Amino acid sequence: MKNLQNLNQKIIDSSDLLELIPALKDEGKKIVFTNGCFDILHKGHVTYLALAADFGDVFVLGLNSDDSVRRQGKGNDRPVNDFDARATVVAALGFVNYVVEFDDDTPLRLIEMVMPDVLVKGGDYDALEIDPTKKTFIVGSDRVKSNGGAVETIDLVKGFSTTGLINKLRK
Repeated sequence: MKNLQNLNQKIIDSSDLLELIPALKDEGKKIVFTNGCFDILHKGHVTYLALAADFGDVFVLGLNSDDSVRRQGKGNDRPVNDFDARATVVAALGFVNYVVEFDDDTPLRLIEMVMPDVLVKGGDYDALEIDPTKKTFIVGSDRVKSNGGAVETIDLVKGFSTTGLINKLRK
């Protein structure tokens, strides 16, 4: 029961995050933020998240709401797992400290709330891209950099994607 209780304490809402972040920063903690759907967790996701967590002391994961995932145009059958299921699985990873749901099309508001020391995205994004009209632009990177933070990208693990897994299952 203790482990389940600890797991549930890692899944917080944005109002809890607003209270938590200043205290963590006052303690000198280096805060790392990333976001995504993490619908069917696989080796690529776990590798990415583990490497992202290594950039700091406290790892905050912004997790798309179900509606937000649907608006991304990944298909009518997505997400496969609802928010609660996805949040429980990623929160179970020992290196993830907090999971916070966001319903917007981008995590910008959440990034502005956290104002992380390090913003991390997958290698399919360009950390140097400054044109927000481009698909590879990392949302919030300009805000994080102007606040003295860093933006890092992590190479994706080849051969692993949720869409690829779904297509493989359909065959």
